[in-house]
Amino acid sequence: MIRRVGLAWVVLAWVVLAGVVACSPQGAEPDDVDYELRIDPAPPVQGEVSLSLRVSDPDGPLGGARVEIEGNMSHAGMKPSFASLSEVEPGLYEGDFVFTMGGDWFLIVSVETGDGRSLRHVIEVPGVGSM
Repeated sequence: MIRRVGLAWVVLAWVVLAGVVACSPQGAEPDDVDYELRIDPAPPVQGEVSLSLRVSDPDGPLGGARVEIEGNMSHAGMKPSFASLSEVEPGLYEGDFVFTMGGDWFLIVSVETGDGRSLRHVIEVPGVGSM
């Protein structure tokens, strides 16, 4: 009986450890990547806005990246908005985005850099104005 209980704990520990490893972020975002997001108009309002995102690291602008934006309201039940930003100069990405209604939003910025890094950053956008 003691051996079975001990074996059960060992198996449980391995299962938990495997789950922790599987759920750990892979390629976690480096601390040395800087983001600067601009929204025009500022402060943002419901409807179409222009987004401008600068991405850099200590070596300079991160050019050649693919940038995707997912916008969500801070409360559940709303359909997300999506946008792809295009590079207009090294490290500067621009595009249009639609805030479907006024309120508090957050943008999930996903960047796949030219050197193969995958980065993800959440930017809070509180108080989007209503029309």
